[in-house]
Amino acid sequence: MEFKKSPDGGWGWVIVLVSFFTQFLCYGSPLAVGVLYIEWLDAFGEGKGKTAWVGSLASGVGLLARLGCGLLYTATVTITCQYFDSHRGLALGLISTGSSVGLFIYAALQRLLIEFYGLDGCLLIVGALALNILACGSLMRPLQPSDCPLPEKTALESAPDRYSIYSEKEKDLEENTNILGKSCSAEETCKSTFGSGGRKQESLLHKSPTTMAHSKETETYKKKVAEQTYFCKQLAKRKWQLYKNYCGETVALFKNKVFLALFIAIFLFDIGGFPPSLLMEDVARSSNVKEEELIMPLISIIGIMTAVGKLLLGILADFKWINTLYLYVATLIIMGLALCAIPFAKSYVTLAILSGILGFLTGNWSIFPYVTTKTVGIEKLAHAYGILMFFAGLGNSLGPPIVGWFYDWTQTYDIAFYFSGFCVLLGGFILLLAALPSWHTCSRLLPKPAPTTFLYKVTSNV
Repeated sequence: MEFKKSPDGGWGWVIVLVSFFTQFLCYGSPLAVGVLYIEWLDAFGEGKGKTAWVGSLASGVGLLARLGCGLLYTATVTITCQYFDSHRGLALGLISTGSSVGLFIYAALQRLLIEFYGLDGCLLIVGALALNILACGSLMRPLQPSDCPLPEKTALESAPDRYSIYSEKEKDLEENTNILGKSCSAEETCKSTFGSGGRKQESLLHKSPTTMAHSKETETYKKKVAEQTYFCKQLAKRKWQLYKNYCGETVALFKNKVFLALFIAIFLFDIGGFPPSLLMEDVARSSNVKEEELIMPLISIIGIMTAVGKLLLGILADFKWINTLYLYVATLIIMGLALCAIPFAKSYVTLAILSGILGFLTGNWSIFPYVTTKTVGIEKLAHAYGILMFFAGLGNSLGPPIVGWFYDWTQTYDIAFYFSGFCVLLGGFILLLAALPSWHTCSRLLPKPAPTTFLYKVTSNV
């Protein structure tokens, strides 16, 4: 299906606005779950690894909330990519700042709500606020397919399919009717052979109007059964064909080495990159940082800098002289190093600086759809992005419990954040190796030496 040319404006800016508020309402509370995490530790008295499962599954609302957030995020990103082409990086940067602004506001809001209404009341109010997503969704209008007529070749090619389907339908109907007819004739033969009266009663029955009506109803019943059988066969064939096509497209995506590396990188990135937003408040408490020193919550710093990072990185992605894939790789590598530096931070100032760096680099979410589009194309964006977001959500769910288990095992966050930094670094280097030109390609570009020529002197037989 071909879509109209991206308008790069117009109703697209309405799409940007409602997508911004959608991500604000959808992701603000889950990303600010670190405030609730402290409350859950005190309320349940469980280990950090077990309690972190609650925060990793969308702020304790449940797995359905994580599923809904994933669907909303994919929808806002896909429709924005359809509406924008030359300003796609800026548009993606603007909508993705919604979650960061939501993180900043919800971090302070949830603290106030817990003080006034308790933990349960806070979650009820946050859920009620999320219902405003329905109003945002009502303003989204996907681009209509192009009005240009299909090529003549396509129309001609589709004609034999219609005739083959028609002939197949007639054939199936005939076969099913014949099967039913044979079974009915066999039953009548048994009745005429073993029944009392034999041929005389059979001839009388054939002459009866009731028997004629009964035979007509039997024919109608056989026809309906044949039609229903054909419908079920065609429905099963169609669903099986769609399933085969989806599996084939998925296999084709993973044959792209850059997409495969992107898949590994985003999974490892979410395992290692999400825990700071959940655990940074507890990291400060474990580092004996006093509450008087907390000028601003570390989660709020992460939220502010994530918004700045998303906007600036999105603007940088629009420059033609910047390779967006290498820019994304750079954010992964620097972020991995920053995660490894968290165990060395023992004061509020150093934790605040590292929180700002991590928040800014987490802003690479704004260029991730841009990178995916350049890798697979706009036509396959929804399919590819859905796969990537599924495993990104899986990494989000696994990361905090793993880090919490490391703390329960060692009673320190040091090894936990070394593990997180290693995961992000590994994903960045894998993607970098996949993005670099292969050695075989480089060797082909080298000038080949000129072939050596030999001069032979032919001797005379004389």
